[in-house]
Amino acid sequence: MKNAPTILISTSNEQKGAEFRDWSTSLSHYYTRAIVDAGGLPWLAPTIDNPRAIAEMVRRAHGILLTGGDDLQPDLYDPGLPRHIKAKATGVDPQRDLFEFLLIEQTLKQRKPILAICRGPQVLNVALGGGLITDIPTEAPGSLNHQRKPDAHKLLHTIELAPRSLIRKIFRRPTLRINTAHHQAVGALAPMLRATAKTKDGIIEALELTETEAKNAPFLLGLQFHPERLYEKHPEYQKVFKAFTRACRE
Repeated sequence: MKNAPTILISTSNEQKGAEFRDWSTSLSHYYTRAIVDAGGLPWLAPTIDNPRAIAEMVRRAHGILLTGGDDLQPDLYDPGLPRHIKAKATGVDPQRDLFEFLLIEQTLKQRKPILAICRGPQVLNVALGGGLITDIPTEAPGSLNHQRKPDAHKLLHTIELAPRSLIRKIFRRPTLRINTAHHQAVGALAPMLRATAKTKDGIIEALELTETEAKNAPFLLGLQFHPERLYEKHPEYQKVFKAFTRACRE
């Protein structure tokens, strides 16, 4: 691990931690195992609001992993959202939202690679000026059932991978089977991003920089699904983490 790239990983706040039952840092071990198994060195980032400290963490890291978790504050992407839809956003944590906005700002400014998973592409899109589907069943009736957390280790949906996309280059195939565990999704895309994978109901499952923005830019890939929960049983999904850590090493 001597030359392993250091990957700064975003975390959640947990209201009752193990030591003193106070606010603590929380993260699934699936993320850290995936980074280690792909040749990276994980570094957990607590949700702080100090811009100088965040900038320094990004400077010392070789890449950033944005992880899953609870919903974003609706006012960040649609202050006029109807109350009954806004109420569908659960577990909102303004501290984490602010931290990840600052983290994304610094990562782009310092030109470091980004891999974003689940909540990750959602907050990335909103931070860059895009929108969000607050609740798929409410706002996109007739869609597939995307909220299947009990089956998070199973391949449930098929997505189509856009030609000439990073995700297509990683998997070297036109379609991919994925797991699904979300009730929110990327909405209107930020100007510098494009959708590169969708399910048949039109829900965005992967996003990247536009082809123009991607020229001479670092690795950036957002995945709505959870490859960290698939790769141990389905090794093909480790390609994502290997491509990311390779980009961080370079």
